Amino acid sequence: MKILVLGAGVIGVASAWYLRQAGHEVTVVERRGDVAEETSRANGGQISVSHAEPWANPHVLTQMLAWLGREDAPLLFRLRPRDLPLLQWGFAFLGNCLPARAHANTRAIVRLALESRKQMQILRQQLSAADGADFNLAYDGLQKGILHLYTDRQSFVHAVRAARLMRDYGLARDPVDAQTCVDIEPALAPIRARLVGGDYTPADESGDACRFTQALAARAAAAGVEFHFGAFVAQLDFSRGKRVEGVTLQDGRRLRADAVVLAMGSYSAPFLRPYGIHLPVYPAKGYSATLNLAPDALAPSVSITDDDHKLVFSRLGNRLRVAGTAEFNGYDLALNPARCRALLARAEELFPRMRFSGDPQFWCGLRPATPSNVPLIGQSKLPGLWLNTGHGTLGWTLACGSAAALAALIGGESPGA
Repeated sequence: MKILVLGAGVIGVASAWYLRQAGHEVTVVERRGDVAEETSRANGGQISVSHAEPWANPHVLTQMLAWLGREDAPLLFRLRPRDLPLLQWGFAFLGNCLPARAHANTRAIVRLALESRKQMQILRQQLSAADGADFNLAYDGLQKGILHLYTDRQSFVHAVRAARLMRDYGLARDPVDAQTCVDIEPALAPIRARLVGGDYTPADESGDACRFTQALAARAAAAGVEFHFGAFVAQLDFSRGKRVEGVTLQDGRRLRADAVVLAMGSYSAPFLRPYGIHLPVYPAKGYSATLNLAPDALAPSVSITDDDHKLVFSRLGNRLRVAGTAEFNGYDLALNPARCRALLARAEELFPRMRFSGDPQFWCGLRPATPSNVPLIGQSKLPGLWLNTGHGTLGWTLACGSAAALAALIGGESPGA
């Protein structure tokens, strides 16, 4: 088949790779000048099956009440009467906070994330063997696991329950005491007395998602995938039978295909509204700060998830990426100084002996969130149009599994997950 993939973030590039490996003729269309220029640019850098618990859960409701009125709140909703998509998304989010819904969503995300992590490991082995070198070095990848830490006892109690549920679904996420947290990551030693515990997932990974996407795109191009950059999609094109048969670009070019894959992240929803399809996807603006570490910095090398503040810390060579939080404020991409300061304040609080050189590089991106945190993968209501979007904070974590599942579905097979 001839397939068009709309979007060249980590989801779009992974989709192109797996579709090409399945034998299809694949073209990627991207409005930016290169791959990974938007939400995949400077994210948290984790392959984190352990982060599969959805935002929508009973515990978060209590937290949200405590965060009301705080400009630096981990979850910040800027509700506006005219923002109907956010209001609809918000009501659906509340519905997914019910215990039964939250458990079902956790199960679905864990299953997909476990399959995706396996696919990622297979991909790395395949490309390493093909290159005769360690592909892992291309994106500052580390296989040291992910440590969730807690300085709030109530949060730790909730985490123990969440970890137990995930173990029931096949994930090795084990509670550990405060001293074990320090043993796993010695950079936490200065705050040993403040830690109440944590949990550790040794099979999780970390690295630079942008560099991974760039490396995979280069290999996809070498395998025959065609990339069109600076190409804005004006509309879907339909056959007389009302089947999607390609797209028209803003410059008038028409690209024909047997199938079109929509992997445009947060922009998937507004793109489809004119066609009568209302995807439950809303942009959750996440922030990151990238710090160049000084030679004597006591900084973590194991990737850390700080559930209390919805932040992650990932070591990328001589850099540390601090990322997280979610601001629901439409498609606004302006940096909020209060939220930027909150990233650094928490980093200094957890790692008081960390030193960095130069100024932090702040960034924000729009993560495509569904109310359940379960992504949308498969055939849309429009024949010939397929979806791979709505991955929220788990874009890189779910990328390979989502792409492999999509390629199987397009090929008429059952997905591995």
